[in-house]
Formats: sequence, C-alpha cells, structure tokens
Amino acid sequence: MSQQGSTGVNTLSRRDFLKLMGAAGTALTFAPFVPWGKFMPNPDSAKLEKVPVILPDGNQANVNTFPVNHAEVITYPQTGDRVLDEEAFRKWQFIRLPDELGGQTAEASSFRAYSMVCLHLWCLWKYWPQEGRKRGECPCHGSMYNPMTGTAFAGPASLQAPPSNTLATLHLEADAKGDLWILPAKFTPNENGVVGYGRFIK
Repeated sequence: MSQQGSTGVNTLSRRDFLKLMGAAGTALTFAPFVPWGKFMPNPDSAKLEKVPVILPDGNQANVNTFPVNHAEVITYPQTGDRVLDEEAFRKWQFIRLPDELGGQTAEASSFRAYSMVCLHLWCLWKYWPQEGRKRGECPCHGSMYNPMTGTAFAGPASLQAPPSNTLATLHLEADAKGDLWILPAKFTPNENGVVGYGRFIK
C-alpha cells in the first residue's frame, strides 16, 4: 500500500516536472521576440510639462556655469519621495560634451542626458572625462557609450541589435537666462527610448 502511494507521488511529481520543462522550453523559444522594454519599470509618471534640470546640489543647471566635459547624476522624473527617487531607472548621466564635440557653446546642444541603466545587464555606467576616454563606461562588463549619441561602440551592449544598443535620452532646452529644462518625455523606442531596453536613432 505504501509502495503504491509512493509511486503515485513520484508519478505526479514527474508529471509536474515535465509540464514545467515544457513551459520553460516554450518561454525560451519565444523570448527573443517579446518586446521586453514595454514591461520594464520606466519612469512613466513623467508629467507632460518641461521641468528644470536639478543638479545634486539642488541648483538648476545653467549653460553659463556648468563645466565643459563634465557630468553629474540627475533624477527624472522626481517624485518627492526619497526612496522612489533613488531608483536606478530614474537616474540619468547629465553630460556637457568636451570642446571637440561642441561642448564649448552656451546652448542646450552642448548637453546630453542618458539613462544610466546599461543596456546589457542593467548595471549603472558613468561618463569619464579624462583624456583618452571621454565616453560612458559600464564597470560590469565593459560596454562603452558614445557621448554624442548614447550608442554603444564596444563591449556586449554594442553587439545588441537596435534599439538595444542605444541609451534612452532626455531632450533639453535652454531659456534666455541659460537655465536648462527637460522637455516632456515619451518613453517609446522611437522617441526618448525605453530605459533598460533602448532607442532607435532617427
């Protein structure tokens, strides 16, 4: 009797295991064709209005005072909740380009803002201004990003097909005083891009 009960349990367990393996195989078969970016935790709470570029010191970024070939981490969109505002998907590298890439002009075109979430495995990359670098670098697996476009040119992220080789971006505007503003974002691959998934370059 106990042997039959034991066999029944083993048969049921084996059946469940086979079902699980079948489901996993099906999921893996279709995984490359699923637009995962649509399901990722993007900052969709962004308001449809422009907001100031607020630096870590609390001041608004200005084209006349922000250093050339320099970067700071900014938060967008800000919620006012300290915990939520620390989410990686709300962090952006705000970069003023080096001289040779047009960073000396006192215009919004001298600046870039890219999601800090690396497109390979979601580590956080940063901009390095040193001579011979002047690029975004991910410390985890060596992906490197062009500061002009946000497109990966080295490392595993550069081997991914578009849009998953180009970082999500924020569009910027300067007012008459030189203060910088973030224009309303549309987090789709064809617009600002999708954080953690990528952006098509137009």
